[in-house]
Amino acid sequence: MNSKNLLQLLVLAALWGASFLFIRVGVTDFGVAPLMALRVGIGALFLLIVLFARRPVRQSLATLRSRALPLVVVGILNSAAPFCLFAYAELTLSAGVTSVINATTPLWGALVAFLWLKDRLSALRSVGLVIGFLGVLMLVWDQIATPHGGTATPLTAALAAGAALGATLLYGIAANYTKRYLTGVDALTVAAGTMTGATVVLLPLAVIFWPAAPVSLHAWGAVIALGVACTGVAYMLFFHLLATVGPARAITVTFVIPIFGILWGALFLGESVSPGMLEGCVVILIGTALATGVIKRIPWVGPRRPSRADT
Repeated sequence: MNSKNLLQLLVLAALWGASFLFIRVGVTDFGVAPLMALRVGIGALFLLIVLFARRPVRQSLATLRSRALPLVVVGILNSAAPFCLFAYAELTLSAGVTSVINATTPLWGALVAFLWLKDRLSALRSVGLVIGFLGVLMLVWDQIATPHGGTATPLTAALAAGAALGATLLYGIAANYTKRYLTGVDALTVAAGTMTGATVVLLPLAVIFWPAAPVSLHAWGAVIALGVACTGVAYMLFFHLLATVGPARAITVTFVIPIFGILWGALFLGESVSPGMLEGCVVILIGTALATGVIKRIPWVGPRRPSRADT
């Protein structure tokens, strides 16, 4: 990965880390469904414009129509439902905490692939899953003991953490569903189609639950930033990284997002960062690195000695 790609990866992590900040700002005024409907709607419009600019319109529409059902399913699993769960979680949890929980997505992806697609898990990857979810327990316990703002009850903190974990579980299911049913469809078409599907699903809920009180300019700014920067621009950067450095390196953005999520929350929202939160974050990231194969062996253990079965 050259310096240009590394800079792009850092920008992508900064944008996706900022999404938790903007959700925190916008959800109080808009509510869960309207905020997320606007986010995916703006993102879908941005991605469709880029898709039609890069591909023949007739060909793109034909692909979208022929794969409409799996695109809508992925739109629900990968955007509509998890975005709403994260927004609900941020009514209680800080932006930094939810960005850390988001780092468990590869753990769920590996577990779902093992259970559903029968992907093999090595002993080291299995250990990584255990370590990663142990980190989640540490983080959730820290939040239950000292919930955000000091006003939430332990029950509401636990429910919020459960909602955020449910969102990352859906991300893991979506990744494996995409692998099974949308293989061969280019990433830009998948992104535009799934965002469009998510918009169609969330639009009626946004109309029903549209806030009665006027929405502040800060909240409108947050939702525009969510849709354009954290969804449209971020997806374009991610696709570019997938094409230039490959999926294995592009997915390392997962390890950087919590850093920016915690940083933006502390700088712009004055969120406190407890030692327990940092400890949970470190344990989750170590587990994720092991479960995804980023760490292929434990250095102090040394290489495995060959056995008779290897000869």
